[in-house]
Amino acid sequence: MTYRLREVHLSILPKGSPTIRVLHFSDLHLTPSRKREISKIRSWVDLKPDLVISTGDFLGHQSAIETALFALDPLLSIPGLYVFGSNDYYGPRFKNPLSYLKRDDGNRKLGSRLNTAEFDNRLQSRGWKNLNSSKVEILIKEISIEARGTDDAHLDLDNYSLVAGQRDPKVSLSIGVTHAPYKRVLDAMTNDGLDLVFAGHTHGGQVRVPWFGGTRSLTTNCDLPNWRSRGLTKLENEPYLHVSAGMGYNPFTPIRFLCPSEATLLALKSKS
Repeated sequence: MTYRLREVHLSILPKGSPTIRVLHFSDLHLTPSRKREISKIRSWVDLKPDLVISTGDFLGHQSAIETALFALDPLLSIPGLYVFGSNDYYGPRFKNPLSYLKRDDGNRKLGSRLNTAEFDNRLQSRGWKNLNSSKVEILIKEISIEARGTDDAHLDLDNYSLVAGQRDPKVSLSIGVTHAPYKRVLDAMTNDGLDLVFAGHTHGGQVRVPWFGGTRSLTTNCDLPNWRSRGLTKLENEPYLHVSAGMGYNPFTPIRFLCPSEATLLALKSKS
């Protein structure tokens, strides 16, 4: 498979701070047969990130836990943060692809339950931090980072009250991590003064159409505006939002049009 490495430079750290390289990926939707995708993921260690952030939907098959752990293995020795998406709890199930374009009525067609606890334990055993409804403080290059996350809002598993509270003024950077960037989650993180939020879920629209100066997504599969479906965006008085368009896709909708698979390397730099 081919994929795009999105590179972002963001001056957000206190003056004089060293640059922190953050690898952000999402929506791998891995299956045992996706050998080329697995190979690309294993090569990401060559980007030499200081921190890895995954915004969920690692899995795309009942037997994908070992596949995902093999693909991620080179990265698991680097500090990492993650949350889960719906496909980390339930296997894929066919549904009409056109249903993504309809107004979300809250009904979910879920496949069979996955062994999420085993996958979670294996990630944590390698040192990655589970941010599903939890808050941690980590030190990267002597820069203190406060990170908080929510469980999957698409399945209504989010409970922001478990991590709520104004950002600690003593930390250098306060980030939020969530799978599906629903307005209620972004609003709560805004109210608590976070600096930067990472999300996935949208697949960048997965199918995009030509638009003035580029392309436009037809959906985000949540209540995020379409123009924010991928990349780094910011609204006044809100945190920066970085949405990964993801690497994979549901095996029942194996199409990406004008929306290549991607991962992002963010260079977080000091403010001038």
